[in-house]
Formats: sequence, structure tokens, C-alpha cells
Amino acid sequence: MEFESVIGLEVHAQLLTRSKIFCSCSTQFGAPSNSNTCPVCLGLPGALPVLNQESVGMAIKAGLALNCHINPVSVFARKNYFYPDLPKGYQISQFDLPVAQKGKIEVMVGDRVNSGNIASYQRKSFGITRVHLEEDAGKSIHAEGKTSYVDLNRAGVALIEIVSEPDFRSSQEAYDYLNHLRRILLYLKICDGSMEEGSLRCDANVSVREQGSEILGTKTEIKNLNSFRFLQKGLDYEIQRQIDLIERGHRIEQETRLWDEQIQKTIVMRTKEEAHDYRYFPEPDLLPVVISEEWLGRIKLEIPELPGQRWQRFIDEYCFSEEEALLITQNREFADYFESVVKSYNQPKIIFNWMVGDLTYYLKKDNKKVLDCAVRPECLADLIRFIDEGKISGKIAKKVFDQMYKTGETPEKIISHLGLRQISNEEELEKIIENVIELNPEKVKAYQSGKSGLIGFFMGQVMKESEGQANPNLVNQILKGKLD
Repeated sequence: MEFESVIGLEVHAQLLTRSKIFCSCSTQFGAPSNSNTCPVCLGLPGALPVLNQESVGMAIKAGLALNCHINPVSVFARKNYFYPDLPKGYQISQFDLPVAQKGKIEVMVGDRVNSGNIASYQRKSFGITRVHLEEDAGKSIHAEGKTSYVDLNRAGVALIEIVSEPDFRSSQEAYDYLNHLRRILLYLKICDGSMEEGSLRCDANVSVREQGSEILGTKTEIKNLNSFRFLQKGLDYEIQRQIDLIERGHRIEQETRLWDEQIQKTIVMRTKEEAHDYRYFPEPDLLPVVISEEWLGRIKLEIPELPGQRWQRFIDEYCFSEEEALLITQNREFADYFESVVKSYNQPKIIFNWMVGDLTYYLKKDNKKVLDCAVRPECLADLIRFIDEGKISGKIAKKVFDQMYKTGETPEKIISHLGLRQISNEEELEKIIENVIELNPEKVKAYQSGKSGLIGFFMGQVMKESEGQANPNLVNQILKGKLD
């Protein structure tokens, strides 16, 4: 019997608001434990929530970017919650009327090879069930023995939960969807997308069924998928676990499971609650949220060109391959930087090579973002122009770029200060070439007897003698004239 997996994702994204969703406490990450708290997020009697309007605007942006219908009226509900990291005993969330629902996004999905490049692409559409607002819970910290601590700094931080339709048929599709969704949130500047810090978290609902069947199998929910790698590994394990159970004649239990990275397995956390177990009921302390056409219109104007649109435009406008366009548009600021360089010097392919090569190497080495880079876009454009004009060689350009990155100075100033201009004076080059020929008589004889590949040796020696400043095209021309 052939099986197929059916997967749906629930993605929680912390919104980049400076204060929490129902109080004025700071959302600063890394603050001392329990310092960003007040009577509202501590759940003290008599404390009343006040809705953060900015969080609603961000949720609307997410809904629009995911092609959802924005509900003109949405309401909050109380969801029973039985853990100490939300001390009031319930979570304020949304149920019947969320901010947005019934959307879809198109994602490029494909298998990756070992280098990390995408070998083949396929466009696939994934449904979005809903986008709703809710408050985050605090963090439970389990020490050795039977001691546990609770840090409530995160309690009450604004979240959106993005619930997909069960449209994924493999862990790769889930990976590509989550990666694309993260890029959308980053482009919108409503979430920092950090899975390591917990500001982007993902739970997966997974079941298996006989290939071609329309009947859904019993699902399990997997939590603790706090990286893209864990998402794929957890899904692959759980899919195979369910198939093995069915083939042995066992029944799948509906339950919540955790991915345990140490043992590389999913383990039972608790039996799965149904919606009625949460006992949702309307939040009596918050009025319905009314989204006017005027407010919605203003927010629509704030939606930037989204990553999928930019990806396609870069293919069309700059003649990039799909892989190249994906690399340069992964990050909004990186793509903005690229277009600023192109605006100064219209050589997109060469600029692409410098950015995904040298610039990315330096940024990764120093754990920096392109916004923190000292190399201004117009300076990178000048550097590439100098190479094309023959003022410096590619080798010299590497040295110049290193100094540009360290100092922020212009390439013109660095070239002048270090005396790195390319040698294009024929008389000066002839002297260097004649000296190299005189020092290597045996190589000259071998070249003249038919070993034409030795031209590379002579080129290397001349570049060494000139400290990389010789004009390579002119050197090649003079060398052949003297050796042939």
C-alpha cells in the first residue's frame, strides 16, 4: 500500500510592537526575568486589558500579504489555558471572527541538493485558513530535579497565528512554505523572524492516508519545531512512524508530540485537545475590533513589493535565473542594496557576483546585516566601474574592497592612498616581462616548442612581479608578442 502525508502548519509570529498587546510593558528581548511585567500580564484581579492598535495594523498587513479577506469586525475570545506561564488561567485569542481568513499564497517548492541550491522548481498554491491575533505565554524553565521557574517577560507579547490549510504533501513543501512566509513577514517588517529567539515558532499537524484517498487520517500535532531543519526532521520521522503503525495494524492516537533533537524522535506530550476542550467564550473586557475602509485603505498603501513579486521582477528585469533571483531577494534590505548599486552602475550580473560572493562572506564572518555594512552602494558601483574601465585589476579590487569594508572609504581614495592603480604603461610592462623571460629560459624554450599552456605561468610571474597591478589583457598581448 502506498501512503501520502497530509500536513498543515500553525505559525506563531511575534509582532514587532514596542509594547505588549494588552498593556504598556516593554517587549524587549533579553531583559532580566520578570522585569517586563505589570498587573495586566501578571493576571492580577481587577487589571483590565487595553488593545494595542499597532498590533491590529500589523495583523491586517499580514492578512493582505497572504491574500486573505479582512473581516470588517473581529472579536476576541478567552481560551482556557492550564499552565503557569499565563497566570490568569486563560489566553486572550480570537476564534469565530479573526482579523483575516480564507487566503492563499503561491510558493516555489523544490528539492535541494547538497550545496543548498534548488535543483528544480514547481509553483504550488497553499491555502491560508486564518490569521488571528493573540497574546503570547511566558516561558517555563525546568531546572534539574523537580524545580521549575517561570519568566513572564514574554507573557502578553503580541502574536499573530497563521493557520494553513492541510495542503502540504512532504516536509520539503512545509520547509519551502515556512521559508517563504518568513520572508513575507520580514519584508512587511512586522516580525524579526528569529526562530532561535522564539519570535517565529511553528507547530505541524500531520496525518497519513492511502495514496489517492480523500479521507483524512488521524492527525498528531508536533511542537518544538524551532528551526527549519527540525521542522523537516520532525515531519519525516512522524510520517514514517505513522506509516509503520498502520502497516502493523495499530491505530494512530490523536495527541500532541514533541520533537526531541537528542534522540531524533517525536515523543508524546499530551493527548490532543479539541476546540471544545479549550472552552472558548467571548472576551468580556474587550470591545469588537472595527476595521474601517479608510483604515484598511491606508494600510494597503503601506504594503511593499513582496518577495514573490520581487523574485519574478528580478528574473524579468535583470535576466536572473530562478536561483539567482531567490538568493538576492531573500532579504528585503539586501535586495534594496542591490538595486541601489544597479542604479549607480547598471551591471546587475557583476554586482550580483560581488554581493553574493565577497560582500556576503564579510557579513557572515562578522555576523552583520547589510544595513550595518560600511560599504555604501555607490562605492561598490564605483569599484566595479574601475575594473571595467581598466583602472584596477580584479585582484587589486579584492584588496580595495577589504579596505572599503573596514574603513567605509571610497575606492578612489583607497586606490590613491595605497598606490594600487593598474599598470597600463607599455614601457613599464615590457621591462617587467623581459625580466621574467630572462629569468626563465627553460620555460621559454618549452613554450616555443609547443607547450602553449605555459602562458599562464608567465602571466602569473608578471602579476607577481607587479604585485597584481599589471593590466592582464595588455600583459597577455605583450607576452605573446615576445614569446611567439
